[in-house]
Amino acid sequence: MGRGSGSGIAWWLQVLSPFLLLLFCGALPDQIRYSIPEELAKNSVVGNLAKDLGLGVQGLPTRKLRVSAEKDYFTVNPESGDLLVANRIDREQVCGKQPLCVLEFDIVAEKPLNIFHVAVILQDINDNAPQFKQSEVDLNIGESTRPGKAFPLDPALDSDAGSNSLQKYYLGDNEYFEVTEKESPDGRKYPELILKRFLDREEQNFHQLVLTAVDGGDPPRSGTAQIRIQVTDANDNPPVFSQDVYRVTLREDVPPGFSVFQVTATDQDEGVNAEITYAFHNVDEQVERFFNLDKQTGEIKTKDNLDFETAKSYSLNVEAKDPGDLASHCSVQVEILDENDCAPEVIVTSVFTPLPEDSPLGTVVALIKTRDKDSGENGDVYCNVLGNAAFVLKSSSKNYYKLVTDRTLDREEIPEYNVIVVATDRGKPPLSSNVIITLHISDVNDNAPVFHQASYVVHVAENNPPGASIAQVSASDPDLGSNGQVSYSIIASDIEPRALLSFVSVNQDSGVVFAQRAFDHEQLRSFQLTLQARDQGSPALSANVSMRVLVSDRNDNAPRVLYPTLEPDGSALFDMVPRSAEPGYLVTKVVAVDADSGHNAWLSYHVLQASDPGLFSLGLRTGEVRTARALGDRDSARQRLLVAVRDGGQPQLSATATLHLIFADSLQEVLPDLSDDPLPSDPQSELQFYLVVALALISVLFLLAVILAVALRLRCSSSSAAWGCFQPGLSSNSATGVLPNYSQGTLPYSYNVCIASQSAKTEFNFLNVTPEVAPQDLLCDDTSWIPDTLGDTEVPFVSDSVPKQAPPNTDWRFSQAQRPGTSGSQNGDETGTWPNNQFDTEMLQAMILASASEAADGSSTLGGGAGTMGLSARYGPQFTLQHVPDYRQNVYIPGSNATLTNAAGKRDGKAPAAGGNGNKKKSGKKEKK
Repeated sequence: MGRGSGSGIAWWLQVLSPFLLLLFCGALPDQIRYSIPEELAKNSVVGNLAKDLGLGVQGLPTRKLRVSAEKDYFTVNPESGDLLVANRIDREQVCGKQPLCVLEFDIVAEKPLNIFHVAVILQDINDNAPQFKQSEVDLNIGESTRPGKAFPLDPALDSDAGSNSLQKYYLGDNEYFEVTEKESPDGRKYPELILKRFLDREEQNFHQLVLTAVDGGDPPRSGTAQIRIQVTDANDNPPVFSQDVYRVTLREDVPPGFSVFQVTATDQDEGVNAEITYAFHNVDEQVERFFNLDKQTGEIKTKDNLDFETAKSYSLNVEAKDPGDLASHCSVQVEILDENDCAPEVIVTSVFTPLPEDSPLGTVVALIKTRDKDSGENGDVYCNVLGNAAFVLKSSSKNYYKLVTDRTLDREEIPEYNVIVVATDRGKPPLSSNVIITLHISDVNDNAPVFHQASYVVHVAENNPPGASIAQVSASDPDLGSNGQVSYSIIASDIEPRALLSFVSVNQDSGVVFAQRAFDHEQLRSFQLTLQARDQGSPALSANVSMRVLVSDRNDNAPRVLYPTLEPDGSALFDMVPRSAEPGYLVTKVVAVDADSGHNAWLSYHVLQASDPGLFSLGLRTGEVRTARALGDRDSARQRLLVAVRDGGQPQLSATATLHLIFADSLQEVLPDLSDDPLPSDPQSELQFYLVVALALISVLFLLAVILAVALRLRCSSSSAAWGCFQPGLSSNSATGVLPNYSQGTLPYSYNVCIASQSAKTEFNFLNVTPEVAPQDLLCDDTSWIPDTLGDTEVPFVSDSVPKQAPPNTDWRFSQAQRPGTSGSQNGDETGTWPNNQFDTEMLQAMILASASEAADGSSTLGGGAGTMGLSARYGPQFTLQHVPDYRQNVYIPGSNATLTNAAGKRDGKAPAAGGNGNKKKSGKKEKK
């Protein structure tokens, strides 16, 4: 009956398998399903996956179909789209004894990203024959055993399923025993040996039988076992269990050695026949691996850690046997309770890196799959991104997630992200695991170059060498590669574009600006450039910066004497001085200009040679020639002054002017003296010349002696004290003057020229070189050349009795009447600077040129008032520095023209004789220089 029942169930399973398949398929409407037999060869075709998914063959290389599964059972042909068997599949290893074996996996397609679920049903083939666990079975049966007694035997094992599994048992022909099929509570079939008649030990004490197990395959397969039966003496009471089936629940996290259950059987026999031993009977290998049964006590304990994910229940068949080999059997059903002992798994199936920094929001970065082997809430998993606001997870299908961008990326701010994805189950306590996804951000050209300065101001001294660098601009770009490679160029200037290339150029790689020519401060004082920094990105980005180049002045222009000048025919003018002129009388004025600027244009006037050195004084800064004393009877009526005009630059440049002066009260008195005879040589001048030559020789010898002494001193000592001989102090009597404030330039050294001139001798003091002092020119110890607040100071030729003056106030300014310009009350500003009005400048230049033209014209009047220096009367009786052409603030002349007016007043107040005083006449040919 049992055998027929087992065969009927297997037959019904085989018949209902197609209907079960239809039910299974209906439960998974979103899956693609295939059915194949097990043990197919490698690369066998399961089905055309591309066709079933509705994908064209032409688009397969782009879609990149691939299998996402835990084990590589299948693969996809990338060309045809066929689903192929990757390795030989054994259904018994995959599904065991399950009646329906289904392999589920996912197919991932890219561009666009899609996931398809596929199920493959493995059909069983009869590839396993039934096998008995023991090829030989020994039984001891008492002769008192009654017929109908059943002896359970170990079943034959067949790994196949359905009709290919074990179907029936056959016992060899004998008269004492027969075999029947029984089914255990877990549904497995096992044979029982049934005693048909009483045994007679005296007649036959040993029986040997052949047990055959046959499956339902086509053709069928079978296995055999030898049963050896030993007939023993009578023991008519077997052990008895209180229950046939015991049920136990066990948590999977119990440790090894944990007591599961204790079975107990009783035997009504006495003595030795009542001694019971326990053993596992007809159990699976997993039972013997995880459980241990004490033979004497019947206590069942665990041997190893249990795992609910491996097996959810175990069936433990226990046999109780007495010494007479009488036995009874019971079953212990152990149900394993799941614990949250498996942390979720996070599997990254696809990562798209590097990611452009201009990726839009919602860009898919990675595809993530989760899995948890636990069941129920313990296997329910949810994911989130830990501590990174730039990315979020979006659930896709089933246990898939998409990692997408949630904000704008910036490579310059963060070039790389380590995104931590955490998967957590809902168990108690919950378990979690994480995975780190490294994403590299690729660069795009989203940053323009930035200059390190908002603007540049460059100072370049004129006469610079062509091709020298004058400045360098620098810009930075945080982008990478060509996006951050900066090149420089000049895009605009206030110089004419065609002439710009001849002025400056810029190195496109380094940003160094080069001067292509030597600049001239007098022609070009400044110019403006606009430079551009441009990267090499696509599209390229750029930034501009302005650069102002200021050309500073150098002393490259010598002073130019405007008055006195030679006539076109080579003759020189002369100035007439009344014989009654008092000391301080303004005789004439040397007028000079310098095209340079600042200190380089600061002019000073010096007497180089004079017929009578004590008769006249020369204003150091004004150039005014005044009488130092009254004219004596022994003084010559004709006087000659050689004046040097020096600027304040380094090296110092100079020019000379010769003044011819005649003492007379009227022009008629002078005319007879104007002959072609040369003036007698001045013995005082010749004496001074010889004294100068002698003094120069003495100075050279002294300088050689000093150099020799210093050299010897340096050889004797290496200490710094040896240089003390170079300290200032060589001058016997010299004073250092401090110049008033000036607006441009400071020279590193000043030279103090000390010259004392008397009627009978000339004294020289050594030059005193003082570093870090503004350039100065001193006449001996006299400091009276320093301009005072009135600007009247003059430098006399002989000044032994003049006391030293205190240093002037450095904040001196021109008074209202002292300002140079066309009018002392109208031009200039309160600071006394040179007039900067273009109209005033042109008018001054026109007046100077007109006066010079009249002086050179032979028909011009000789008069014009005393002290007019040959200028026409329409320019007024006072000719001062206001009539000097404007050199756009190039000339710095402390002092004032007010002294000229005052002197003229004094002169006019004396009412000189008729005929006009101070008239200029051409000297004869002998007067020519």
